Amino acid sequence: MYNVNSADSIIDFAKLLKGQTLRESCGVEIEKHGYKGKGNFGQILEKFYFGYEPNSDAEPDFKEAGMELKSSPLKTLKNGEFRSKERLVLNIINYLKVHEENFETSSFWKKNAHLLLVFYLHDRDLELLDYVIKLVDGWQYPNEDLKIIKQDWEFINQKIKDGKAHELSEGDTFYLGACTKGSTALKSFRDQPFNEEKAKQRAYSLKQGYVNHIIANIAQEETAIYGKIIERPEILDKVQSLEEIVILKFHPFYGKPAEQIEKDLSLDLNKNAKSYFANLTNAILGLKLGQKIEEFEKADIQVKTIRLKENNLPKEDISFPTFEYQELIETDWEDSDFKNILESKFFFVFYQFEGENLILRKVKFWNMQYSDILEVKNVWKKMVETVSKGEIVKEVTEKGIRKSFFPKKTENRISHVRPHARNKEDTYELPFADKLTGLTEFTKHCFWLNASYVKDEIYLK
Repeated sequence: MYNVNSADSIIDFAKLLKGQTLRESCGVEIEKHGYKGKGNFGQILEKFYFGYEPNSDAEPDFKEAGMELKSSPLKTLKNGEFRSKERLVLNIINYLKVHEENFETSSFWKKNAHLLLVFYLHDRDLELLDYVIKLVDGWQYPNEDLKIIKQDWEFINQKIKDGKAHELSEGDTFYLGACTKGSTALKSFRDQPFNEEKAKQRAYSLKQGYVNHIIANIAQEETAIYGKIIERPEILDKVQSLEEIVILKFHPFYGKPAEQIEKDLSLDLNKNAKSYFANLTNAILGLKLGQKIEEFEKADIQVKTIRLKENNLPKEDISFPTFEYQELIETDWEDSDFKNILESKFFFVFYQFEGENLILRKVKFWNMQYSDILEVKNVWKKMVETVSKGEIVKEVTEKGIRKSFFPKKTENRISHVRPHARNKEDTYELPFADKLTGLTEFTKHCFWLNASYVKDEIYLK
């Protein structure tokens, strides 16, 4: 069927899957398979299409050709383009051994240097065997990406050496993450070499944004909307990291009003436009207006422009996307959107009011520390309990204002919940009717970061 010693032969054979389903491509034997669980799609491919037994070996799946098979679900955007449904999980991190490795000879690199990627369209109305395979190709990391991935791997490894495997977070790194792997039960906790505290089992993973970059390349989508901060990969040999490159680009503008920065960069921007600060950031980074920052997109970095009052307190709390009440109570903490957001890497751009002027004070890459994530979990837990009990509205005032039981700013130093909607009629369905009012829908809400937390733990640190 294919030459086991040739990556090209294996890729050509794999490409015959395009437009097919597992049922169509794997024959009648597929009906007898007994594989269960999330990795089922990949296991079926391995056994019934490529003809080898699924395993968890440290070697790549196609050992002779040095290539690892990975399958991953897609979703379709309104414009017909494909995007990744999730991060791409690679091999488990062995805390007890990885600290002895270096990148070039590591178990990670041995297994994942060359990937064979099979992307299928997820459809909740279909059986897994009937998902259509849309994109298939080999993937090797471009030089500029590989330099950042190596730095990510080394950061993860250093944290393990420092006895902090239990504090690993996907927000620590740019393209290569350390995602939780396995259930939240005690059996998914592992020993670490330099600390008695057990650490959650984690696996190396490519961030969802990076997977989207791979998909765009395989699908040959137009990428003109992206601009690069690092035009020449060799620049990473001269400085420490992408983080350092970005911060150095902002340094010359510290202490300058936004209007002066505009002049320095020969810009004429609409100050009332929502995109004003995004355009200013792009210009400082050397990108065209309206372009997405390729490195930030690959790393799933959330850019937040913060306007500070003269006392260093942000003018506003920071909002996150609204949550659906039904989904909130059906999803456990480890898989929750809120935890995923908190484990992201952020890029903060701080401007401060001086009279009418906004002065650029500083920029900062940041991700929430482990202990703070545990503290914020209490806000999420209270929300889940409140919605699950149907105890939404505490009272309705004489003016018709509904006061809820949702976590307030005074209850947690980091986060709270409040409305994030056009008006009170902008609602999501409730899984259980509210006991006081009988409402079956309620105004859209979201989690917020407290302004005081942003000041104390992000800006001033």
